[in-house]
Formats: sequence, C-alpha cells, structure tokens
Amino acid sequence: MSVFSQSFSPCGRFLAAGNNYGEIAVFSLSAALSPDSTALNQKPVLTFTGESSAGWRGHHRRTCWCLHLSSLEIPEINSMTINSRDNSLVVGGGDNNIHVMDLENGVFKTVLQGHSDYVHCVTVREREAEILSGGEDGAVRVWDSRTGQCVHCIEVYKYEVCARPQYGKWISCVTTDSDWMLCGGGPSLSLWHLRSLSPTSIFNLSGCQRQAAFHQDLILTVGEGAFVSHCLLGGEVKAQIPCTPQSLNTLQLNNNSTEHRVLTVGGSSDHIDVFTNLSYRAFSLRF
Repeated sequence: MSVFSQSFSPCGRFLAAGNNYGEIAVFSLSAALSPDSTALNQKPVLTFTGESSAGWRGHHRRTCWCLHLSSLEIPEINSMTINSRDNSLVVGGGDNNIHVMDLENGVFKTVLQGHSDYVHCVTVREREAEILSGGEDGAVRVWDSRTGQCVHCIEVYKYEVCARPQYGKWISCVTTDSDWMLCGGGPSLSLWHLRSLSPTSIFNLSGCQRQAAFHQDLILTVGEGAFVSHCLLGGEVKAQIPCTPQSLNTLQLNNNSTEHRVLTVGGSSDHIDVFTNLSYRAFSLRF
C-alpha cells in the first residue's frame, strides 16, 4: 500500500489521506495528539472507497480520483488545489490541460491549454492571480487566472544547472511563496525568482523530488529516499530526517491550527509519519 495524497480540514483537527487502492481515510489529529493517546487513536475515524484507477504511469504511481461531474471527462486527475481568490478548484489531469471549476455553481468555466503531455502538479500564486502547472513535457507554465492565458513557459530541463538527463525532464512538484517558486522532478529541485524567471539555488538531492514546501527560512522536500530533507534557501542541505516509508510521495504542513500544527508525510507504506517537531518523527498514523 502507498499513500499518495493528504489534506487537512479547514479547522486543522482532521487529516484525510488517500492510497493506491482507492481508499480514503480520515484521522483525528486531536485524538492522536492527546497526552493519553493509544494505538487506536492513530487509526482512522472514518474510511471509505472512492472510484479510482491506479497504475504505473511514467515515473511514479498515480492514484486517479474520478469526479462525478459530467462536464469533466479526462483520463485522470493528478493534482488539485483551491484558488481562494475567486473560489475556484484548479484541476490538472491526463488530458494535458488544467480545468478550473467555479465552486459556487460546480461548473467548469475555463480550460487552460498549452502542455504537450499530462499535467503532474498545479499550484496558485494568489497575490498575482496566477496558476502554475508542471507537466511530463518538462515545462512549468504560468497562467493568468483572470484571462486563462499562459504568460510564461519555463522549460526547466533546458537549464544546464537543473538538467539531469538520466532522470528525464518531467516536473512532479511546483509551489510558490511570494516572488519565489520551487520546482523539481527529473530536473534537480530548484528555487526560482519569478520576476526574473531565473534559477537562484539548486539543491543537490539524490533521486527525484515529489513534493516540496516553503516553511519559514527552510525548504522541506520529499521524494526517493526514507527521509524529509531540510534545505536552506541558498541551496545547502541542512538535515535529512528519517521516516518510516522507504520512498515518499506527499508532504503536508498543517497551518490551519496552532493547537494541531504538525508535518505529515506519506509514501510507500501504510504509515503516515507525524512530526510535532521538524527534527524527529513523533509517531505514525496507519490505514
């Protein structure tokens, strides 16, 4: 079993996770973090099965959740995020496009077309009203969410400092913080200045990184390897914290709650490691 997706509830008290069998589990963080917590509190409080198809595609296993919406017919959904600026859902999928749904009425209002292969990841740069997407074609595209036009296309693998031909050109993770972007996959994980559209730091990490996040003055990233890497903005790898799964797919910081502020990571096992302190694993939730 492998864990491929995680999401915290708006109140920050619950964690939902999905695996490659199409199972979705909901965990209570308040119960798991309680001083008198038992092993039972680290099990799901609710489980259900969504319609899914999972299989090896390209470079890593994908779990594809099917939305029951007749207006969206795409082979698979690889990434989703909320754009709170206009209350929309941004979906990246296997038809090489990004679909934008108006959450007020449940209608898909925009299709962003430009990638020449399937989309692995999407994120939102709310302050600039931009959507960023990374794909199998090796490109990170920057879209104006108001007009639906692609305003920049960064072919990361064409930059010598980022290129790793032995791993390929595909982009598996992209995230932003103000004027900065992190992206990686086949190419090395790299930090980019979005105003100049240039890489400023390259992170010397083995294997392909599948998810990364900004956290204060650190960059946290996971991928091939049984550890969370802590990197400095200048490119140095500060620490690598051991995890239970031998390979990691997903990393989430719970910023929705000060009481339950944790880091969770999941990957090639039924364990979801929980960090109450970034320096060590406190315990694991289990499907």
